[in-house]
Amino acid sequence: MIAQSLLPEFDMEMASTRKILERVPDDKFAWKPHEKSFSLGDLATHLASIPGWTKITIETSELDMAQPMEPPKAASRDELLALFDENVTQARESLQGATDENLQSMWALKSGAEVHFQMPKVACLRGFVMNHAIHHRAQLGVYLRLNDVALPPVYGPSADEQSF
Repeated sequence: MIAQSLLPEFDMEMASTRKILERVPDDKFAWKPHEKSFSLGDLATHLASIPGWTKITIETSELDMAQPMEPPKAASRDELLALFDENVTQARESLQGATDENLQSMWALKSGAEVHFQMPKVACLRGFVMNHAIHHRAQLGVYLRLNDVALPPVYGPSADEQSF
């Protein structure tokens, strides 16, 4: 079953992501490495939101970004972790209940009539959800390093912590 093969990877990546989010300092939410960059808080909130896309992907056939959406806005590490934990719980439940037929069906990201991409849901879960989270988790790691925050180990020891 496809979902059962994705769950161990999902669990590992979400556990690593939570370890990074736990390090976000409340007093650095507004910090930006560059004027064109996300603030640390906005980047961390985006990262905490990404697992929620799992449920959307599994339960719908498309997302139209032309429709009004209000992204969540965490104002503290506690709010960030609560958002992340809620999204991970819902994502895992959706993934556990997904059939192979559903995961092989197509899903599209659109803006009105413009289709940005369309692919099987399983490919979307791996690329648009998990890989996207990994990308932003690494980006957040750079933000934290630039603020002298010790980084946890992810795929192996970090310069700050040798065991994982």
